[in-house]
Amino acid sequence: MDLNYTALAIAIIVAFYGVGFGTAGHAVMTVRSARGAVAWAISLCTFPFIALPLYWVFGSHKFYGYADAHRYADHEYRGIIQQVYQDIRECSSPELENFTEIAQLADGLTQLPFTSGNSATLLIDGRQTFPALLKAMDTAEDYLLIQFYIVRDDEIGNAFKEKMIAKAREGVRVYFIYDAIGSYTLSAEYLRELRRSGVWVASFNSTKRKRNRFQLNFRNHRKILIVDGKQAFIGGLNLGKEYLGKDPRLSPWRDTHLEIKGPSVQCIQVAFLKDWYWAVREIPEVHWTIQIAQENQTAIIVPTGPGDKLPACTLFMVSLINSARSRLWITSPYFVPNEPVLTALKLAALRGVDVRILLPSRPDHIHVYLASLSYITEVESTGVKLYRYRPGFLHQKVFLIDRTLAGVGTTNLDNRSFHLNFEIMAFIANSRFVSDVEAMLTTDFENAYLVDSTQLAHQTLGFRLAVRVARLMSPIL
Repeated sequence: MDLNYTALAIAIIVAFYGVGFGTAGHAVMTVRSARGAVAWAISLCTFPFIALPLYWVFGSHKFYGYADAHRYADHEYRGIIQQVYQDIRECSSPELENFTEIAQLADGLTQLPFTSGNSATLLIDGRQTFPALLKAMDTAEDYLLIQFYIVRDDEIGNAFKEKMIAKAREGVRVYFIYDAIGSYTLSAEYLRELRRSGVWVASFNSTKRKRNRFQLNFRNHRKILIVDGKQAFIGGLNLGKEYLGKDPRLSPWRDTHLEIKGPSVQCIQVAFLKDWYWAVREIPEVHWTIQIAQENQTAIIVPTGPGDKLPACTLFMVSLINSARSRLWITSPYFVPNEPVLTALKLAALRGVDVRILLPSRPDHIHVYLASLSYITEVESTGVKLYRYRPGFLHQKVFLIDRTLAGVGTTNLDNRSFHLNFEIMAFIANSRFVSDVEAMLTTDFENAYLVDSTQLAHQTLGFRLAVRVARLMSPIL
């Protein structure tokens, strides 16, 4: 009997190591970064009992089937998406002297150009954003497209639920999509109430299709509201009371959202409908008529995600950083950059660009906070300045390049946004808008302190070891 147990144990161990070696080969062939491939291969060959399940969940940076689904959709709906792309291209902005390379890259990655005829308005924090969103929903006459990564069953989430129900009862078509993992605490009753009232509800299911079954690491991080194809909102705020500063641990919450009108609305609508089609295999009937805003701002919408053929988010981010000549200000709740982005930031500072990165001083995820500390000495030596925002948790994702371009959206400076999340950004080339963003960020920097590498050097050995371990885990943070 003992021999049987021993033989079984040996067979299990051999099987694990055999599968581990085979999976290590898969990692070497498929993991995008050399460092990540080596780390996975060593782990799978050395500790397969632990590494195998982790690899199944965290190992892939490729989201299978997303691009194929959209080719089917375009065929099924008689080329409507390609026609929309062509219509948007007719609004391409001719004034791109400073952004020619960025425009060419974005066009190649997303098929979406810089367009003229837009209007963009900053919405600072939940006190401005939530009333603006609810007011815009009130004006809907035909349909609402709503998408959020996190939806809470609290006073904010319920306010939007009641608004969706009210509009559906008025005869407005309401399409609501949420990320199943980001909104894991959302109650089934919340969703049932919406469905009973006539709201179309869908979960962005990242484990859909056999090849994605164990890939729980992908997220749809987009936050989108579209009203009748005329008005759109994107930015950093989800639907929860913490975004209004009502979580004592993180309050006051600092965030930024954006209201957009003009051709860019159709670009955002395309991104939403691709996600909706992935979830339900249908495309709702929407308005594609492009309306020109009076302010006539030049803008580009950049949706990225793990379904892209190329690492679009990383490529666009590197190009954006390389375009900076005098100033590059970035705000992000997380700073765990991959090697291409980290190198671009250091090179920008070395060529004399004022590179400032504003991060929170109060973390919401301790492991990501620890990982960010490991970059202090490395970037400080090149002239990159890291700041910590004092008052509360900073969650905004804002970019300011020179005096010519500013962006707001959902992309963080971390590996998750670069490789694992579906994200969306809007970049505006307009002097008034850039000035508004500059004034906002100047106030934010006045409420921050400059990080010094000696702060980490004075920590205990255990703390510094935790920082290095968190850095090693950066590919999956």
